[in-house]
Formats: sequence, structure tokens, C-alpha cells
Amino acid sequence: MNSSSEIPDTPLASLVPDIDRLAADAMAVWKVPGAALAVVQDGKVALTRAYGQRDIEADLPVTPRTQFVICSITKSFTATAVALLHNEGLLDWTKPVRDYLPEFRLSDAVATERVTIRDLLSHQSGLPRHDWIHLPGDLAPAEMLPLMRHLELSRDIRTTWQYSNLCYNAAGLLIERVSGQSFETFVRERLTNRLGMTVNFSLDEHEAGPEPARPYMMDVDTRLPALRLPIRTTAAGAINTSVADLANWMRLHLGKGEFEGERLLPAALVEQLHTPLAHVGKSEFPEFGHGHYALGFQSNTYRGERLMWHGGGWTGWGSLMTLVPEAGIGVAVLTNRSSSEIPTILTWYIIDRLRGREPVDWLSRFRKMRDDVIAHIPADKEAREKARHKDTRPAHVLSAYAADYAHPAYGVISIREREGALHWSWRGMGAPLSHWHFETFVTPEIIDQLHPDNIPITFQTDREGNIVHLSVPLEPTVKDIVFERRAAGDCVDPVFRARCVGQFRSGAITHRVTLDSEGRLILKPDFQPAYRLEPQQGRRFRIVELEGFAVEFRGEGDEIGQIVFHQPNGTFIADRMEQNGAE
Repeated sequence: MNSSSEIPDTPLASLVPDIDRLAADAMAVWKVPGAALAVVQDGKVALTRAYGQRDIEADLPVTPRTQFVICSITKSFTATAVALLHNEGLLDWTKPVRDYLPEFRLSDAVATERVTIRDLLSHQSGLPRHDWIHLPGDLAPAEMLPLMRHLELSRDIRTTWQYSNLCYNAAGLLIERVSGQSFETFVRERLTNRLGMTVNFSLDEHEAGPEPARPYMMDVDTRLPALRLPIRTTAAGAINTSVADLANWMRLHLGKGEFEGERLLPAALVEQLHTPLAHVGKSEFPEFGHGHYALGFQSNTYRGERLMWHGGGWTGWGSLMTLVPEAGIGVAVLTNRSSSEIPTILTWYIIDRLRGREPVDWLSRFRKMRDDVIAHIPADKEAREKARHKDTRPAHVLSAYAADYAHPAYGVISIREREGALHWSWRGMGAPLSHWHFETFVTPEIIDQLHPDNIPITFQTDREGNIVHLSVPLEPTVKDIVFERRAAGDCVDPVFRARCVGQFRSGAITHRVTLDSEGRLILKPDFQPAYRLEPQQGRRFRIVELEGFAVEFRGEGDEIGQIVFHQPNGTFIADRMEQNGAE
């Protein structure tokens, strides 16, 4: 199963047959097409091995030079790149991000001013993942930065570790701003070229390379070609390289900033990169201690020894890079299947053997866990179905839900009625919806497309029964994301708004309606300030300055004869005082 690779004359060579057998057994269980591993020991590459196929359909083997998407191992490169700039005095990573990237904003004003560069790199900004901002792949890194101000925080700054690809995206933009180079150019010139590494940063580059792996994914226990899903948060996870090249990255960090006799970083700065900052949690396995996050690296103990590591996962890819600093050992495992336990099984086995310990039977442990998860899928589906309130119907005819609904960061969800059902579309994705219960509809499962499966979409109404927004749980650690219904109908027509101009009387009060210089309606009642009218639906406008107040213009044909005031304390009518220019 393994492809040819050099086995050096070291004590590690005697372990190769056992490693090969374990790889074959584990890859068969998880149906992983291909894997490559590298072991670094005492400053040198002690072993590289390659298994299986990088492309099943073309029957191409994995070699140590096969290129994989290493996903979030990229974060260790980003943090190290920031360390270079810090070391050169071009930035101070203890200072607020806004000192160097003034347009950086979070939804909380205090957090905006206080979040430091190290907070970004250690996932302590208070911002949870909000991964559906970048997952559709339709936004460039710079386009995501201004969206962060519209995303709800789930914690206060520096109180909780919360993994955030968007914060690492911001760190990549920060590198560009301070260095004057693109993120890709800076990483290549200052790091990977000096280590003799071949890297690229996009699927286009990856696929055009000499030996690209092809990604695969699973549908329960069936292996399929994976979606072609680009990683647009480049600094968070987009590096592609081989395990042979990644070995040099491990040598740099195990060498405390020195590689092949050349010092790229001061040892003290590497130590800062590896110093735990944020508590992640306690492992379920007794062999591990409490996990922490440093700067681009995870930190833990395994059977009493300190580990520095980072994993990576994406549709079709799974990777793990692990350092045992005090022992001078590094292990990297790259695979072209998501997700599996192959990287962890091989890594911990190799570390156990190199440290002279009886290895833990991780294969058996994880196989049982995998089998339990698969066996429990029907019960999970049954429990979900039981949570549904049956024999309920939507409160409106389907056409009433059809509209565009917008969120300032998540974009626009379009709901349309087609062939007796509602269909949704959002940022290149779309599907028919099924009525779940009450005012909630649900998306279908779509295996071969990027799509948020089985996600509820709930419509909300105002007190008069008008559908005004929908909500979707796109980030589970905060309240549902609310998309406001976009204005539509006569209210958005400048010609109609012009017909609304005039004076209307309700009792002793005169209401004067005018247009401002931008064509917006202004309402001025006697003895009250002027109010702005914002289009809603049909002929209805929201009074901007009065929460819960709206007005509706009514009339026959082109003539507007009445204003209907929809207020919390009732509904009131004002009749036009003038017709055809005469009182």
C-alpha cells in the first residue's frame, strides 16, 4: 500500500513495518484514499512515508512530495509571520489591532478598541466562529473585514477561547498592511522559501501543481469525491504543501527559530509563540492534560510530555502537525479525506514508540467511537422528528413569504414561491424548503453541494401579521441571525412617493408630507418634529424615529387620499386636505 520512500538508517527504521501495518488498518476502517507522514527527530527528517492514492479515479499514488491542503496548520505560519514583524519593530503584537488596521471593527465598541493582535492570534476576541460568512467562498479576504462589525459577540474579550477563522483573516490583512506585501508574498519570501518549501495558496494553484492530491468526503459510510470548496480566509487555512516540505517547518520550530545553521527568529520569540495563553478545555482521554492555545499553536500534555500542535480540517482534507519540543520530535500526517482519525492514530503511535512506551490502542478506541456515531444516526433523526409539532400549517399563504431578506454581514436570502412550495437562495446556494411547523421551514440535505442542511428558517411578523423578517441559526453560540425583509412594492417607486406629497388632516392635526433632496418622504405633524419615512412593503413606510410606528398611504388609482397610522395604541386615519392642487 505504501509508495517507495527512503528509510534512513536510524532506530526509527525498525518501526516502519509496524507503522505501515497500522496505517493500512486505519485507512481501511476510515476509507481514507491517501496519507503521507513525516517524522523529524534530532533536527533532521528521520522518516517520510506515503500510502494509498492521491487520486482514485486516475489511480495515482501518494508520495512524500504529494501536495495536500494543510488547512488550519496555516495558522502557525500566520502567527510566525506576525512574530517576524513584531521582532523587527514594525508592529507590537500587544497593541490594539486598530493601531495598525484602523478599519477593524467589532460589534462592541469597547472590544473594538481593546482587541490586540495577540488576541486575534489566540482566539480571545469574544467573536465566535461565524463560519458561514466565509464558507460560501464568494468573498475576498478584504471584503470580510468590514462585515465583522455586524457579527454578534458571544463573550467578553479575553474571557473565553473561541476559535475564529475571521480573526486570522484579519491578521493576514494586518500583515499586508504593515509589510506592504501580499500575505502570500510575505510568507514565501520570509519563511517558506528560506526553508526550501514549495507552497501555494489556492485550489487553482494546487490543481495546476505537479503532484496534487484530490479530496474525498464521506456520506455516513460511503466515500465520495469532495466538493471543490476554496478557502477564502487565506491566512486561516489556505496553504497547500507536501509532508516532506512541512517537515522543514517542524524543524524550524523544534530548532527554536534556527534552520540549517541560519536563524530566522530569536529563540525567545519562538518560545512566546509556543506559550499557552487561552484555556481550551480538558480532553476526554486521560492521557491528555488541559489544552491551551498559544499563538498559532495548540498546547497540551500527552502522557506527561508537552506537545505543541495544530490540526486542520476542511471538506476533503484532514491534517495534523505535532511537536514534542523537549524530545526534539515532530510528526506530520496529511490526508485527502475529511474527517478521519488517521492523523491522530499515526501521530500518537509514533510518539509512543519513539518515547519507549507501550502504545495506546488508539485505533480500537476511535473505531468504537466511529461505529457508535454511525449507529446512533437513526436515533438522532428520530429525536429530531419528534421535536416537530405535527398537523400545523403556515399562518400565511406562501406568496406572502416571498421577498428578499437582508443582513449587513450575511447577505441576502431570497424566498420565492414556485410550484406550490417555497424556495430559498443565498450566496450561490439554493433549494426548496419544507414546512416544518408553525412559521418554520427547513432546508433539505444536499450531499453533493455546499449547503446548510436541515437548518430551520423561521419567519416573524409584526403585531398586524405582516412578515417583517426571518431568522436562521447560522452561528449556534449567539441568537439566530435575523434577516430583515427588504422593501418592495409601490413604496420604493419614486413616482409613487411623489404622489404621497401633500397635507392630511386627522381631527385638529395637520400632517404635512414632503420629499427631501434624496427623494425620501418626510412626515411633519403639527406640534411635533419631522419624521423620516422608510419604505417597507406595498404602500407602507416605517417611521424611523418612532419604534413600532408605521404609515400606509391609501387611495384609488393614482390618487392618494388617506394616510393610515399604525401605532402601538391603535390605528388612525388622516384624510387628504387637497386634491389636484386646490384646498
